[in-house]
Amino acid sequence: MRELILASRSPRRRQLLEMLGIPVQVRPADIPETTRPHETPAEYAERLAVEKAGAVPGEYVLGADTIVVLDGDVLEKPADAEEAVAMLLRLQGKTHQVITACALHSPTGLHTATDVTLVTFRPADEDIIRAYVATGEPLDKAGAYGIQGYGAALVEGIEGDFFGVMGLPVRRVLDLLEQGGWRYAFNR
Repeated sequence: MRELILASRSPRRRQLLEMLGIPVQVRPADIPETTRPHETPAEYAERLAVEKAGAVPGEYVLGADTIVVLDGDVLEKPADAEEAVAMLLRLQGKTHQVITACALHSPTGLHTATDVTLVTFRPADEDIIRAYVATGEPLDKAGAYGIQGYGAALVEGIEGDFFGVMGLPVRRVLDLLEQGGWRYAFNR
């Protein structure tokens, strides 16, 4: 049976693939995540996804990267709780982009896809933000929130793919797998 290699540490990505019944093995890629001069946020996410997929051996290797963009600024994973609070305060009452790029190395070559979802935050005061950050949930997430957890309480609405905001746009991944010669089936 085929197995997809996930070049990511994200437990959410692994969970989404497992939810679909796709056999997955996690082999994180260790690549530097720094922007290059004149690189747009989408180009940055796409490059990282491709580099992650290329850094790990395997027949089918999936790399992905998710970033949050507000007013042209990339908000990645916060370095600490105070940076998480600052990010979340910036997001309050505003709409931002969540860009998730995916790259699949397969027997038919490299296939890529990028998903952009708009997320609008509800207004919240600093006490609410600090209480959320104290849960620890936002510290390993781009933009300092997880829409699938407590962070859902901060969201007013989304326009696009909920799974893309979680870190893996399922429909795009299934398209990539098909392009790579792996047709999805509902296996149980």
